[in-house]
Amino acid sequence: MPVVYGKDTPKLGFGLMRLPKRGFAINIEQFKTMVDLFLEAGFTYFDTAYVYPGSETAARKALVERYPRDSFTLATKLNATVAPTEKAARKQFATSLERTGAGYFDYYLLHALMENNYERYEKLHLWDFAREQKEKGLIRNLGFSFHAGPELLDKLLTEHPEIDFVQLQINYADWENPKVTSRANYETARKHGKLITVMEPVKGGRLADPPAEVKELFRSIHPEMSCASWAIRFVASLDGILTVLSGMSSVDQMRDNLSYMTDFRPLDENEQEAVREAQRILGNSSVIPCTACRYCTEGCPQQIRIPDIFAAMNKQLGNGQMSAARASYFLAAPEGHRASDCIECRRCEGVCPQHLPITDHLKHAASMFPKDED
Repeated sequence: MPVVYGKDTPKLGFGLMRLPKRGFAINIEQFKTMVDLFLEAGFTYFDTAYVYPGSETAARKALVERYPRDSFTLATKLNATVAPTEKAARKQFATSLERTGAGYFDYYLLHALMENNYERYEKLHLWDFAREQKEKGLIRNLGFSFHAGPELLDKLLTEHPEIDFVQLQINYADWENPKVTSRANYETARKHGKLITVMEPVKGGRLADPPAEVKELFRSIHPEMSCASWAIRFVASLDGILTVLSGMSSVDQMRDNLSYMTDFRPLDENEQEAVREAQRILGNSSVIPCTACRYCTEGCPQQIRIPDIFAAMNKQLGNGQMSAARASYFLAAPEGHRASDCIECRRCEGVCPQHLPITDHLKHAASMFPKDED
């Protein structure tokens, strides 16, 4: 079956950075078993990089030499920080083609752009080089992986509208982490209409073994599901996700991921609330802690359904459900009773048991859901 691109790409990708080892070498036979299981389950996306030791060659042996080229998609990356010259940087592309034997790359990325290196990609003319390879048909989709904040991401996507996708670090624990800025980067990429591949959805494995309180929370809802499943399903449930990369290093990890991603089901409202609670436990949450007591609505002169508006906001603030948040907001806030109609009388704040800055939150809601996009 030919591989499809874009929104129809299966939501689980195989990251080839943490492959199984036998001693210091990649265990090719175990890797082959994992490749077989992955493809048999209907998944297609493999992600490697020039700088992953042995990974591109392993991809050739376990994947490219064993399966028809149109049965999988392969991504790799060019890293300017290890290239002393422009010529050396360009040579990485040819080397990756040779190592993988793939003939072309379905997805090709400029690797790990951040504040201290993004200008080097410009200096070495690597954006132009990548575009040239795409024009030759050697690259099907062009993107970059990113490790900085939304201001730089916005700058790069504005200057390079030709980019097809961007790879971001997103997980529920770092959703509001000021050093990772998962939510802000996600929203910036979506503002530019870019598809997103997700890296580190399990935070380097840490969310597979979270604090005991988080484990108990998740197991109280789905005792049969792994903690890693919650992390991967969280990001796979976001709008605009091309695929979610899991750096699997064992057959058991592969089987676990396939158990819940083969027939992927986005998080439902109860599961989203559980993730919001996990974020609160971990201390990185921007969700509004409204208990929906509705004391605030009784005396509102504008008859604004404040708890319902906050619930809509939390769909985006806590779980990145931008489309669902917008739909819920306009259902809860008809014309004349929207957040922007607040007259700042602050009666609501005087009766709120949680002592929430309701007026400020309503201003935030008005900016999140502008009228002119209704």
